[in-house]
Amino acid sequence: MKKKVIVSLADANYYPLLEELINSIKRFKESEKVAICILDAGLTKEQKDKLSNIVDEIKHAEWDIQVPEYKVKDKEWLKSQVSRAFLPKYFPNYDKYLWIDCDAWVNDWNCVELYFKACENGKLGITQTIGPGYKITSKVNWLFGKLALVKSQNFKHAVKSKIGYEKARKLAFAPHINIGVFSMEKNSKGWNLWQDNLTKTLKAGNIFGSEGLAINMSVYIDDLPTEFLPLNCNWITSNLLPKYNEQENTFVEPFLPNYKIGIMHLAAGIWKDGKDMRVDKNIEIEIETLGKKKINKSLRFKN
Repeated sequence: MKKKVIVSLADANYYPLLEELINSIKRFKESEKVAICILDAGLTKEQKDKLSNIVDEIKHAEWDIQVPEYKVKDKEWLKSQVSRAFLPKYFPNYDKYLWIDCDAWVNDWNCVELYFKACENGKLGITQTIGPGYKITSKVNWLFGKLALVKSQNFKHAVKSKIGYEKARKLAFAPHINIGVFSMEKNSKGWNLWQDNLTKTLKAGNIFGSEGLAINMSVYIDDLPTEFLPLNCNWITSNLLPKYNEQENTFVEPFLPNYKIGIMHLAAGIWKDGKDMRVDKNIEIEIETLGKKKINKSLRFKN
């Protein structure tokens, strides 16, 4: 039996992205030893029938932590903000879990292996959203030229979730951790820490973003043992565009030594003329090659 699993979630609208993620995984021969499991947050019967032929398991995502009905408003996809903290409950037959958001895809299998290695001994394997080329890590409003109002993502969510200013200040300038790609072992204490913090953040805060705040709390406040992986293991394109290596036909980091992108993540979307690349695969944007040419490309996965 396969002991490692890659898990994702999608609704009907994001099914094309989910299919691309699965195809990007299965093109690697190494994927034969790794299971693929899907959480259904509003897929159609036709989509689930198609998925059943290419993945190991499909489970219907639940509200594992009760949230007020008015916050949900029939948005099934919001279950991703809760259910990913309960993966061993949904898929109990595995030892190591790698979650990848469906708006991401695998460009280099070595990155997958890094995540499975990173979570050994109960650690959380994850990537901070900070690296070479990042010019802004936190937003600040300046008053009278010298007083600052902190508006970092962690701090803003923490205050809104009413976890207390002491904890919020600890998170204020900590490098934000993106929960779109992470790994943990089945028996890691990280699951319980994350679930406890998520229960707290969901009480007062928005559903969207609560799971990210909860994992940041688990790492920076509760000292969950964490293996921080390099930025190319979760390359968020809306933060920094990659370059393209025409000789190798692959996306790479824009700065030397131009490491190959491991997982390309379209979080927050790539927008052009008011349209999101995640919704319209025909959208292309201008990026630079290693040879300093300007080319137009889509950042979505293509077989």
